Amino acid sequence: MSKSAPKRRMITSALPYANGPIHLGHIAGAYLPADIHVRHLRSTGEDVLWICGSDEHGAAITLRAKKEGIPPREIVDLYHEEMQKAFTGLDISFDHYSRTSSPKHHQVAQEFFLNLMEKGGFEVKTEEQFFDEKAQQFLADRYIQGTCPSCGHDGAYGDQCEKCGKTLSPTELVNPKSTLSGSTPVLKPTTLWYLPMGRHESWLREYIVEGKLDGQPHHDPKTWKAHVLGQCRSWIEGGLESRAMTRDLDWGVPVPVEGAEGKVLYVWLDAPIGYITATMEWCEAHGQDWKDWWQDPNAELLHFIGKDNIVFHCIIFPILLKEHGGYNLPTNVPANEFMNLEGDKISTSRNWAVWVTEYLEDFPEGSDAMRYVLTAIMPEQKDSEFTWSDFRDKVNNELADVLGNFVNRVLVLTKKYYGGEVPTAPAQEDLTDTDRALLEALAAAPGKIGGLIQRHRYKEAQLEAMNVARLGNKYLTEQEPWKLQKTDPERTATIMHLTCQVVGNCAVLLEPFLPQTAAKLAAAFGLTDGRWADAQPDMVQAGTTLGELPILFAKIDDDTVAAQVAKLGQKGGDTTREIMPAKDEITFDDFTKLDLRVGTVLECEKVPKADKLLKLTVDTGLDTRTVVSGIAEHFKPEDVVGRQVTLLVNLAPRKLRGIESQGMVLMASTDDGGLRFVSPEEGVQPGDVIS
Repeated sequence: MSKSAPKRRMITSALPYANGPIHLGHIAGAYLPADIHVRHLRSTGEDVLWICGSDEHGAAITLRAKKEGIPPREIVDLYHEEMQKAFTGLDISFDHYSRTSSPKHHQVAQEFFLNLMEKGGFEVKTEEQFFDEKAQQFLADRYIQGTCPSCGHDGAYGDQCEKCGKTLSPTELVNPKSTLSGSTPVLKPTTLWYLPMGRHESWLREYIVEGKLDGQPHHDPKTWKAHVLGQCRSWIEGGLESRAMTRDLDWGVPVPVEGAEGKVLYVWLDAPIGYITATMEWCEAHGQDWKDWWQDPNAELLHFIGKDNIVFHCIIFPILLKEHGGYNLPTNVPANEFMNLEGDKISTSRNWAVWVTEYLEDFPEGSDAMRYVLTAIMPEQKDSEFTWSDFRDKVNNELADVLGNFVNRVLVLTKKYYGGEVPTAPAQEDLTDTDRALLEALAAAPGKIGGLIQRHRYKEAQLEAMNVARLGNKYLTEQEPWKLQKTDPERTATIMHLTCQVVGNCAVLLEPFLPQTAAKLAAAFGLTDGRWADAQPDMVQAGTTLGELPILFAKIDDDTVAAQVAKLGQKGGDTTREIMPAKDEITFDDFTKLDLRVGTVLECEKVPKADKLLKLTVDTGLDTRTVVSGIAEHFKPEDVVGRQVTLLVNLAPRKLRGIESQGMVLMASTDDGGLRFVSPEEGVQPGDVIS
């Protein structure tokens, strides 16, 4: 790399939407990995700043406000406080937590927009946009739902199908409906500012694929996660299209242009600028210059996010930063995949989630236990799953039985044999091969664990940190000092001195993962600074008087597990269901035009080069016909063959991926994004009419 070592590290985590509470999936995705990373950097003496804040604009918030009949400000104020409580409860150690509805942020975002506009960074277009005549307002893309033209999913939004991931414009949707009134919107002209992303494809390709910026080395793309690079390449190779950077809404950062009344900045222009605003706020409070963090070439920028935000942080925000000029671009975006829960996707609407504040009410001392389990199953490269039984097993078998038991035995034996004082260090010539192996492992651990953290391999890093405790536990068990105390007191002193060193090292090496536990260990073993460099084979001084230490981890019983599982899906948490409004009223004559019949699937196969589509051969009783359905993500071909389905047989044929589809299989969309067949009762035959 051509640049010298970074003097500063600017760390951001995705700004959470202030329209609901924080659940464990959020923590495992963008906040716990960043916290581990930042804690390690601080421990090594790096100059690091970690900022975050509430994302308080966007359609999701206005939709919720309209449904609840209250102003958006009440929504964002409530959840701004709620989310900070959750983060604090799990010891997520932001340097500064801001909010995008503040006057300061409005000013910063507007100035950024005007800079881009003056440099010709936008295209101003007057085009037809969907308008809800019942609600009397233009519809932002998230106010529109319909059928995805790519995969056939019925719940696609006007900007993206969340089933197949395809980026959409509202006019591409089949049978679009307003989520405000359920009516079919009409097209009316409106003027919007667009970001012409296509003109940036060349330098973006060089930046993403080669790690170069303006022809110079910028970062090593080999250090980026494969799924991040893959998603970015897919976007670029598919051709970047212009994206509207303003919306016709009444909640957000107003577009600072004369004649733009009733328009606000698009949330994905507004929100990432919130990182800059938060940095400015922190710097003003600490007497620093924010430009040193964002514009100094020797500063490094990292974004911690979930995989659903990759395109915004790897493509759209870099375009905005480069078009503005003078800003650093991210050297890495270590996005995590998703975490599932008890065999199902996390669903806020079904309350199929573990809410952080509710967890902390049930487990007031449970911050480290949850941090440990979430790190152990962190979805770094693929989706993972949290279960309460696994939580119980990891707490009981690893935290309590390994770490807690080891530390307790060292304390008890040291107090019993030496009055609580760490015994004298042994002479080098008195060390056995087993002793030397233990000390060599302690010497190597900081570099090994730190290297894994810096490569964003947090699961492995925590495993290696816990392996230090495992090694000490094994050493103590095998050396059996309780059998040697009377016959070989010198050997006993050596064993106890070395095990005290192991505990001392755990106090430093476990701090990024288990900060509360590490602090307790440090206090009990006379350690003050706890810097990463202090982790040494001789860090605990002989003669140190050990302090008191309560039980580190209480064991979890089966009843507790059962109670937590029983809470899932029950009333509580964030229970506002996002149900699509009823469609426009039709007459009985309209209904009779629909020819719904029972069909039997005879054959089924995947559509080539289309991950979401299945090609079904269906016996309708009238004929045998081909139907293309966007259900491949939910069903394997062999699961569909032989099923009886409900088929709309008089739907006009349409081509999907070159295949003519002659009808539509009726499916029910569940609120967690799943699909279910609308199956006829038993005893019916192909061709039977559904009426």
